[in-house]
Amino acid sequence: MTSDSADHQLIDTYLDVSWMEKGLGVHTLDAYRRDLHAFSGWLEKQGQSLSLAVGADVQRYLACRFEEGVASRSMARQLSCLRGFYRYLLRESIIQEDPTALVDNPKLGRPLPKSITESDVEALLAAPDTDTPLGLRDRAMLEVLYATGLRVSELVGLRLHQVNTRQGVVRVFGKGSKERMVPLGDEALSWLDKYVKYSRPMLLADIQTDVMFPSSRAREMTRQTFWHRLKQHVQQAGIDKPLSPHTLRHAFATHLLNHGADLRVVQLLLGHSDLSTTQIYTHIASSRMKSLHEEHHPRG
Repeated sequence: MTSDSADHQLIDTYLDVSWMEKGLGVHTLDAYRRDLHAFSGWLEKQGQSLSLAVGADVQRYLACRFEEGVASRSMARQLSCLRGFYRYLLRESIIQEDPTALVDNPKLGRPLPKSITESDVEALLAAPDTDTPLGLRDRAMLEVLYATGLRVSELVGLRLHQVNTRQGVVRVFGKGSKERMVPLGDEALSWLDKYVKYSRPMLLADIQTDVMFPSSRAREMTRQTFWHRLKQHVQQAGIDKPLSPHTLRHAFATHLLNHGADLRVVQLLLGHSDLSTTQIYTHIASSRMKSLHEEHHPRG
């Protein structure tokens, strides 16, 4: 067996184990696969293999990536992937030393998530033409997205049985198959009810599916399709700033904190396993409170 095929077999086995043990999603596994194959390909050019790599190989690889202009955050993600891979090889006694053990993480600045104002959100929500089946579907999707802070993959993958309209909650399976319950709110429930009664049957015709928000072809919508629809509504709303589905997730968290929500509650609603991931939103909320103080306090 060549070193290249041996590397590929190690990667495939590691990804299978990661999927079974950690419940990693398809997109995460694909990212791990790309990162590991990129490192394996680089090692092969150096006459080296994954199981024989040493710390100096990892450092040289990261240095090459840096010279290619790869962002520190992307390099940190790649190093994190390599750490997980080599810890697995060490655990299985395939290697005796972890080549990533003494490699420092790239220093990161922590960018603030981009958010939009509440008035921009209102304009966006009102943009779809709700007299059409697609427009009513899009309005319901935007309302649910802003009301719950779902990830776009969670939104397009939503199934009928996950929504309990009597209790007013949606049951979400997030990263690592972790389950959480998120309130929908009266406005989102109202639009969801209209959509399910009038628009969804027209989109499906006679096709049977449990997908909550099917595409115009009665299939599960892709993330790219929803992003394309969102861009159209952003333009219709007259919003002149870049906006993605994730921006509404950020807006959900930021606006909750602006109105006094507890940080740990927001953590649970977003499905963050670590509170530090949620704490980044406090910077935005603090900035908002400071501007309000300066605007309204007599000595601001």
